[in-house]
Amino acid sequence: MPRLDPRRWKLWSLPPVVLTYVVTIAVLAALVTLATARLTPVEVRHWAWFAALTAAALIHLEAARGIERIREISSEGVPHAQMQSVWQFAGVLVLPMPLVVLMVVTIYLHAWLRVYERRAVLYRKLFSAATVVLGCAAAQWVLAMFSASTPSELDGPRGLIALVIAGFLYWFVNYALVVGAIIMTNPENPLKTALGHASDVLIVTASVGLGSGIAIIATARPWLSPILLLTVLALHMGLLLPQFRVAARTDSKTGLVDATFWHDVAEREIARARRLVSTVGILILDLDHFKQINDTYGHLAGDRVLRAVADALRHAVRSYDLVGRFGGEEFAVLLPGVGTTEVRATAERIRFDIARLEVEVIDRLGNTRVITGLTGSVGASVFPDTATDLSPLLLAADEALYQAKNNGRDRVATAAAR
Repeated sequence: MPRLDPRRWKLWSLPPVVLTYVVTIAVLAALVTLATARLTPVEVRHWAWFAALTAAALIHLEAARGIERIREISSEGVPHAQMQSVWQFAGVLVLPMPLVVLMVVTIYLHAWLRVYERRAVLYRKLFSAATVVLGCAAAQWVLAMFSASTPSELDGPRGLIALVIAGFLYWFVNYALVVGAIIMTNPENPLKTALGHASDVLIVTASVGLGSGIAIIATARPWLSPILLLTVLALHMGLLLPQFRVAARTDSKTGLVDATFWHDVAEREIARARRLVSTVGILILDLDHFKQINDTYGHLAGDRVLRAVADALRHAVRSYDLVGRFGGEEFAVLLPGVGTTEVRATAERIRFDIARLEVEVIDRLGNTRVITGLTGSVGASVFPDTATDLSPLLLAADEALYQAKNNGRDRVATAAAR
């Protein structure tokens, strides 16, 4: 398979300095892993803690899968703070280093397969995992220097100092290595951009604190651990995720992202595709004769139809594709990593799913009615075949949409290549 052919890995397209840096960090992480594997005994109780922490981390990732994909896109070109530090730092406190490495690798592999669905650049995830491994090793080294190899030994002022320094190094080593890679990869970007957002530091700080609490409870009162695991998940889902949903600026009628947010994400995806020599597909869809629905059944019924179409669009695309409402009865779909053939196939699937809809509504007289026979016209364009910037891509897709309508509606038209 081309994806598995080492000669085709995107890693080799990096500038020599960046390539050397990335490989050096990966080799250092591997050497630390090998050295600690020979020196650190692994006991049965360690395997039990490893299983519990890893399972909690994977459940956490699954629950936050959708929003983490949007966060990762939104943080392109800046350090990306992850709440998985809760489980990773807890592992630093209760697990020997070989199991810490195994847990980090498992978390990042699961994220690559499930959160990013193998679309993220693999060497970047491996590099990130390597920086976390080195951060974990630095934290454990500090704990060993303070003779605090278990959470029960973190007592009194000395224990607090050890924990604070270990937490700082866990964050700083990972952060500094990632910032270094960002600066070398994007030297034209301002330093402030590479340093990221101050709020991400707070996320890691909170994660380290929660991880410390989990480690102490897991060793002193293990039967209370499930309560803390649920607490972490509830805090993330109840506080952090709504914050990012608000940031995503959703459309109130359909629950889709609005045009402004869609446009921002599309700009980032095209910039990413340009760097990785990849592709991006764009669809613009317009419901045919939608005004007749509003005139016949009323605007509340029209809103119900828009919600049904929005749901159909979400189910017709992949989890990391982005569907937005552009206003009225017009929708836009962002399809990273696909070419003309896949774009057209997705558009046809969307058109077919819309035609199958049966939408139950209340008409202007208060009667229950079922609206069927909905159709949509779709225009498609592809980066870089059609154009190399977002504005001309949207214009080309919009022009293709008008061609579809002029040719009889309920069909797909694809913008011509340059």
